[in-house]
Parts: sequence; structure tokens; C-alpha cells
Amino acid sequence: MKKGMIKVSVLYPAGEGKKFDMDYYCNKHIPMVAGLLGDAVKGATVEKGLGGAAPGSNAPYAATSNLYFDSMEDYKNAFGANADKIMGDLPNFTNTQPEIQIGEVVV
Repeated sequence: MKKGMIKVSVLYPAGEGKKFDMDYYCNKHIPMVAGLLGDAVKGATVEKGLGGAAPGSNAPYAATSNLYFDSMEDYKNAFGANADKIMGDLPNFTNTQPEIQIGEVVV
């Protein structure tokens, strides 16, 4: 990704009593999001949490995903029109509330 792009990180907390269906997420949710956001998304990644900072510790997040946009305006226009559909799908793969961070790529 290039400097100045907008990165939207979505982090799904892990832990006791929290569920996350990676198969549904990768095979149904992500394709749906890609279809809704269309060409506004310039890149995306999905990562499965494997561990924390200390060796042998549990991952704080079951999964994280990152979406890249050329500008904040592109993100707002694409996501805003589809927020209800995207957020409405969450119960199909998780019982957690994701944490979201928006940042600007600087390097």
C-alpha cells in the first residue's frame, strides 16, 4: 500500500465465551463486503490470530481484517451507504463487537 492511503482495521476480540466463524467470514462475509464496497477498496487482508506478545500466550483477537482506500472520502462514501448490511451480518459469524481503527499509511 502506498503512503497517504486510508487503512480501516477491524479487530475481532478473542477470549472465553467469544465465537468467531472464520469459514463464514472468509467465504461469505468478505465477498459480500467486497461486492458492496466495489472499486473503492484498493486492497484487503484477513489474518487469523495465533498468539499474543508473550510466547505461548493467547491471541487477543480471533481475527483482524484491513481494507485500504485512496481517501477518507472514498471510505465514507462506500461504507456509509452499506453500513447496515455489513454490520447486520456480524451475528452470522461472531458474538463480539469488533474494534475499528482508521489510519493513514505513512510508510
